[in-house]
Amino acid sequence: MESKGEKTRTWAYLSWPNRISFLRLALVVPFFILIQQHHSYEPYRFIALGIFILMGLSDLLDGYLARRLDCKTRLGAILDPLADKTLIICAVVLLSLPHSAVKGTQLPDWVVVMIVGKDLWVVAGYIVVFLLTGKDRATPSLPGKLCTVAQLLMVGFVLLSPEINLIGWRLGTRIAMAFWWAAAVLAGLSVISYTRIGIAVVAEADKESAESEQSTED
Repeated sequence: MESKGEKTRTWAYLSWPNRISFLRLALVVPFFILIQQHHSYEPYRFIALGIFILMGLSDLLDGYLARRLDCKTRLGAILDPLADKTLIICAVVLLSLPHSAVKGTQLPDWVVVMIVGKDLWVVAGYIVVFLLTGKDRATPSLPGKLCTVAQLLMVGFVLLSPEINLIGWRLGTRIAMAFWWAAAVLAGLSVISYTRIGIAVVAEADKESAESEQSTED
């Protein structure tokens, strides 16, 4: 049986950025439930938006702390994008389904395919590169970072669209549509960027392996 001291040491092993990432993962559950139920009680949508904003701010905070405290870890390199992808995938899928979408601003299926497909491609590529090279490369590209920002803004404006639409001209829906087009285009560019990075890493590993074999023969 695990003692209290062992539990304390286990918790102390986690840096503050990692703890924040775990919190972000835990907040996905209430966000998921609130979005599913927001048609039955409208304030749920605002609470879900609040949780979404909190998760976005915590993402900035854990990145800042990791740099400030110089405590970047392999666990954090996995937890941080995992929390981001879990939140985004849950949000875009729920906001595309008729029973949980925001009225008047339902995400089209092709946007969901682009965003989820991009994440699946990146994860699959990471696994393939690791299996082929044994190297842990999880460096985000500029298109990937911009895509994440566009996705976060897209979800935020979708959740706020009914209130912005009150201004007129379906302004909230139009803004949300602009961001889902941006997110979809950036998802495509991210796939191209990460594919090129993956191919370069594999090629570099093959070159190093060939040089190592050549030096051994000599």
